Formats: sequence, structure tokens, C-alpha cells
Amino acid sequence: VDKAIGTVTNAATKLGANKTQIDGQKTFVDTLMKANDRTIGILVDADIEEESTKLKALQTQQQLAVQSLSIANSASQNVLSLFR
Repeated sequence: VDKAIGTVTNAATKLGANKTQIDGQKTFVDTLMKANDRTIGILVDADIEEESTKLKALQTQQQLAVQSLSIANSASQNVLSLFR
């Protein structure tokens, strides 16, 4: 009986040590997941900001193109008026 109690006690000790190790690993993984979520959020924000900047640049290019066409059209009208 004493030998059986010793065996059960040893098994319980190993089981407790394994549980403690698993709890530590779980805490570590939870911390990593939180850090990963924060990092993903930062990257998404950076991508949105970059795309917003690209959109503003394209809108500015479009406005400049429209103004250039307007100026060119006006200039051609001025040249044509010289021949009337």
C-alpha cells in the first residue's frame, strides 16, 4: 500500500509540474496573441494611411490634368481667334 501511495504521489507530482508548465506556456501564448493583434492593427492603420495618401495624390493629379486641359483649350481658342 505504501508503494502504491508513493507511486500515486509521484504521478501527482509530475502531473502538477506538467500543469504548471502548461499554464506558463498558455500565458506566454496569450501574451503573444495580444501582441500580434496589436501589431496587425498597427499595420492595417498604416496601410489605410498609405492608401489614403495615394488617393489624395491621384486626386491632385486628376485636378492638375483637368486644369491643364482647360488651359490648353483656352490657349487653342485664343490662337483660333487670331485667324478670324
